[in-house]
This record gives sequence, structure tokens and C-alpha cells, in this order.
Amino acid sequence: MPVANPFEGKTSFEEQTFEGLALEREDLGGREFYGCTFRNSKLAETRWLRTRLEECTFEGCDLSGADFTMLSLREVTFLSCRLMGIDFSKVGQFPNVSFEDCNLRYVSMVSIPLRKTTFRRCAIKEASFFEADLVEAKFEECQFAETRFESCDLRKAKFPNAQDLFLDPARNRLKDTHVPLETAILLARSFGMRVLGFSDSRDD
Repeated sequence: MPVANPFEGKTSFEEQTFEGLALEREDLGGREFYGCTFRNSKLAETRWLRTRLEECTFEGCDLSGADFTMLSLREVTFLSCRLMGIDFSKVGQFPNVSFEDCNLRYVSMVSIPLRKTTFRRCAIKEASFFEADLVEAKFEECQFAETRFESCDLRKAKFPNAQDLFLDPARNRLKDTHVPLETAILLARSFGMRVLGFSDSRDD
């Protein structure tokens, strides 16, 4: 059974675990959370204006459509969370986050510094990465169907076992970027080339 809102009348929380919350569309702004865990909670369309999260973990939470305007993220981990449609471009300066087994469909990452950020086994479909700093970021086993990278700095970024990834070298900085073979083939085909050794691209 969902528990009541434990944040009413309080602004600071430390080393607490919040589980089974049902707070869709609630205003959670102006608060500070240190070393807290949010687990199996419904937080879709919540508002986090000027809230601070430090060394916090979200596990199995639904945050789809949440408003992260000026949300401070310091060493925050999202595990098996639904984060669909979130505009991460609005978060506070220099976010420090990681994502594992998350649904990041339709997210927007514009002009955001995400150097060395880890994305592991995430569905990053139909998302937008524009002018994002992704130097040395790691996207491990992520899915990228219809996701766009535009004017991003992807130097030394790694995409091991990524699926449906396309990166345009004319529109992004890609020096020493590690991509799977599938991506290299897609790029070659985009320039009208055929890749020898693959049955569906050999000359007749």
C-alpha cells in the first residue's frame, strides 16, 4: 500500500530510504537529500525545482515526465528507472550521474556536461543529444534507435555493444570514439559505400 508523503513540512533528509511512494505530480522542490535511497516509487511528473540530491540512489522508480529544472545532481545513480521524456538540459550545473538498466526514451540532453558519465544497458530511443559534452562517456549495451547526436563532443567516448547507433562525423567531434562494427557499417552506407564481407552489402 502506498505510504503518505514523507516530505511534508520538511526540507532536509539524510541517510533515509523512501519506498513505495505514490507521489505523481507532487512538488518536491526546495529540498535537500543526502545519502538517500528512493525505491519502487511512482514519481512521474514530479517537480524538483532547486532541490539538491547528493550521493542518492533511485531504484525501480518511475520518474517519467518529471521536471528537473535546477535540480542539483551530485553522485546520483538511477537503477532500473523509467525516465521517459525528461529534459535533463534544465538540471543544475555540472551534474554527476550514472544510469543502469533505465528507460531513457524521448529524453533531451542539450548543452549539458556529461563527461565520463556511464550509461549501462539503457534504452535511449528517440532521444536528443545536442551540443552535449560527452567526452569519455561510456554507453555500454545501450539501444539508440532514432536517437540523434548533433554538435556533441564525443571524443574518447565508448559504445561497446551498442545497437542502432549512428554518429555523423560531420556533425560531431569523434576523435578516438569507440563504436561497434554495426555503426561503422551504417556510416559507410550513409556515404554510399558497400562493406565487403557482409552478404547484404556485397556487389552483385
